[in-house]
Amino acid sequence: MTSTFSGLTTSLSSLIAQRQGLQVAGQNIANANTEGYTRQRANLESVSSGSVTSLWSGTVGTGTGVTVSGIDRLSDQFLDARLRTQTSNAASTETSASILESLESVVDDLADTGISSSLQEFWNAWQDVANSPDSEPNRTVLLGTAENLATQLGDTYRSFESLWDQGRAETDSYVSTVNSAAASIADLNEQIRGILTSGGSASELQDQRDLLITQLSELVGATASIKADGTANVMIDGNLLVQGSKANEIQVTGSYAMAAATAEPPSTDAVSLQWASGIAISLDGGTLAGTLSALQPTSLGGSISNAVDAVNTLATTVATQVNAIHATGADLNGDPATDFFTFTAGSPAALGLTVAITDPALVAAGDGVSGDYDGSIADAISQLSAASDGPDAIWQTFVVDLGVTTAAARRRADVAEATRATAESQQLSYTSVDIDEEMTNMLAYQRAYEGASRVLTAMDEMLDQLINRTGLVGR
Repeated sequence: MTSTFSGLTTSLSSLIAQRQGLQVAGQNIANANTEGYTRQRANLESVSSGSVTSLWSGTVGTGTGVTVSGIDRLSDQFLDARLRTQTSNAASTETSASILESLESVVDDLADTGISSSLQEFWNAWQDVANSPDSEPNRTVLLGTAENLATQLGDTYRSFESLWDQGRAETDSYVSTVNSAAASIADLNEQIRGILTSGGSASELQDQRDLLITQLSELVGATASIKADGTANVMIDGNLLVQGSKANEIQVTGSYAMAAATAEPPSTDAVSLQWASGIAISLDGGTLAGTLSALQPTSLGGSISNAVDAVNTLATTVATQVNAIHATGADLNGDPATDFFTFTAGSPAALGLTVAITDPALVAAGDGVSGDYDGSIADAISQLSAASDGPDAIWQTFVVDLGVTTAAARRRADVAEATRATAESQQLSYTSVDIDEEMTNMLAYQRAYEGASRVLTAMDEMLDQLINRTGLVGR
């Protein structure tokens, strides 16, 4: 038989449950703008009367109130996994596109200060000397344009080297961030496991962990799987970066000098990513994958080393072809001509290219047997601008290829970012806080709380009537 006071217990359970529901709604609203926060929901369950089938059961029992069976964290592992995959791809393609665009901005071949413009000025100066072989001012201008071309090739090399150095420094920073995030995830795993084991709610800690996992997916293309005990295993390249409360470290090795990436044959000290044990890691996505790809030797598709090779090849081609023709001529003194360009020993071609002639009279304009006004040698050198295997053709091939590759990389990055944004939108639509929905929930909990209070008041009045106003017979 139901106790006379059971109504108080029922009302009390409702007051407690509705208050907890209000607290959950308040927590959601408080974190509506918190990055990585996943909305929560209080699960309410009715409490049965606890009656059993009985032969002599005389009344129909009702339930004894309501209880909060748990607080759910409204996340979806499939949406989270999809977002991390798309984030990894978008980060990798964006990094590759950005590096190519940086290379393109260094080349800037359409500008008046580009290498193609300097080459054209150099060839025009040779043509002016061919037209007026006896003109000292024309020869002086030629030497000036040659110095300008050599300087520009050296500056371009240094700009490429600066991009490589920046990328190499960034890899160290990324690796440090990855190791720090992995250690934090391992610590959070241990805390979450302890809280869940004791029956508590670890939603906020799980939010922090998921945010770190997404950060790792952006950096190194990490994936994650949630275990039965609430911990998360994080993997990169198919191997465990984090397992429970244990985190494995990664490291980046290789020279800090760009020469290691452009050496022939390829240097054994090229930049690479490894586990702390020394086993190599091959990343499928993430910012670090895009950066490492750009730092690789030309034979492995490194975009920066490919650009460095192009400018070195240009410097070598200019010097070789000009020297070959110039050496067949004679200077103003009638002496056999010497090399027009030379290289600094031990330096890369683009960086070590210098003009060997400082005296305008030593420039060979003619062959030395056709008279003082012969400009055949200078004219032959100027025609290198139109040669199919000349410096201009070689450089233009690189510039066009760089432009096409950059445009394609940018299109891929834009598509990948659009896909990532769609995945993020779908994930947020499921996990983020809707203020309107929470306000509605708050009103529902508030009214239920008020209703439970009224029931409690009614029960109190009934008990007051029973206790204080009955049993007066005989007085």
